[in-house]
Amino acid sequence: MKQWYRIYKPELGETLRLSIPIVIAQLGVVLMGVTDNLFVGRLLGAVPLAGAGLSVSLAFLVSSIGVGGLAVTAALVSQARGRRDAAEINQLFRAGLQVALLLGLVLGLVGAGFAYFFDLFGQVPEVTQIGRNFMLILSLSNLPLFLFIAARQLCDGLSYPRVAMSITLSALVLNALFNYLLITGAGPFPEMGVYGSALATLLSRGFMAAAIILYIRRSPKFQPYFQPAFRLLRVRNQVVRILKVGLPGGFTFFFEVATFSLAAMMAGWLGADQLAAHQIAINMASTTYMMATGISAAGAIRVGNALGRSSQTAVRRAGVAALWLVTAFMGLAAVIFLTANDWLVSWYIRDNPEVAALAASLVIMGGFFQLSDGVQVVGIGVLRGLSDVNVPTVITLFAYWIVGLPMSYILGFWLHLNVAGIWIGLLAGLTMAAILLPIRFFQLLRKLKPDAIEETIYHP
Repeated sequence: MKQWYRIYKPELGETLRLSIPIVIAQLGVVLMGVTDNLFVGRLLGAVPLAGAGLSVSLAFLVSSIGVGGLAVTAALVSQARGRRDAAEINQLFRAGLQVALLLGLVLGLVGAGFAYFFDLFGQVPEVTQIGRNFMLILSLSNLPLFLFIAARQLCDGLSYPRVAMSITLSALVLNALFNYLLITGAGPFPEMGVYGSALATLLSRGFMAAAIILYIRRSPKFQPYFQPAFRLLRVRNQVVRILKVGLPGGFTFFFEVATFSLAAMMAGWLGADQLAAHQIAINMASTTYMMATGISAAGAIRVGNALGRSSQTAVRRAGVAALWLVTAFMGLAAVIFLTANDWLVSWYIRDNPEVAALAASLVIMGGFFQLSDGVQVVGIGVLRGLSDVNVPTVITLFAYWIVGLPMSYILGFWLHLNVAGIWIGLLAGLTMAAILLPIRFFQLLRKLKPDAIEETIYHP
């Protein structure tokens, strides 16, 4: 054990160093939606909150394809860094921005389609009207969000994750300020009500995109990747490469997000109390999941860098270190969920003992799937570092939509296990993915040879 720790200690330290700023940055993006809901709910009431909240959830579902698709670029940048290819890094940066523009346009139109057909969600007329207009503004804000994520891949891939972290935290404060000013019409600002919250998100995301691109272009640490000669290099092949590798990764993220959205819908079919308990427990699980995605992103970067250096040993160490790190973190989260479930639920609800008791039981089940959730998301990350995305997409589709969701429905409704049955199905799907994804990683690892790495990875 001591020998193992001595070998893996540097890799564990580097993965952790990369993970923490990425976790904070990702939580900051998610917290923008939470901030919108908090301001709308406290300042305007239940109906505007219902319309805004549903729009935020739908917008996140649509944008998940772009967010997951662009995330692969950091691993590609890290691979090029391992090969010390500054020209390719420049091409990947410019190609990533072009892909972001494309995805922003396409998914923006998809979001607009959701807004146009908002009445199909069966909401009351007031919620439908608010939700439709709110969704249109959020769809427009996808463009600057994707530009920020694309530019961020350069920073993360070159192991400068604190750049995106700092900008995201600044934007989170800016978003809260704009929410207050535009909702209430304080000072010289117009009173826009609920739509002021959506505009606050648009302005904050615009700030994020402009800030990170300006920083990259002006910071001395990035200048080696922007030599004048690089401007003449075409990026068409890199655009195709990012789309080819990134879109399956985007749909992998979409399948998982959609699974939990559909699980919430099924919980709502059982009743308001069941849905409330589900939302409390899933909110806790989502928080730890977001932290695990930081380790996943760091694992992808470290594996990609090792691949670029043509080192099978380094690839193994990077992948194993990420898996062990997430196992330790999610193991700790599992212990907290299993032993402090009642206390955790008390932070959300106090005046409804039936909902509190049901939520506490679901938190215990959430404790059991913490390890599976962490391992599967890191499994996706380390495979992304190897540019292996097609098979993981099939694995997640099978695990979540063939195993998890049908089992949730059968156990919850046919066998009358209620919302607990839905969660057992989620546990089964996550566990299946947590088994198959690491197996895939170690299968590819055995095929890696220093003299044929590119052929092995891109033609598995």
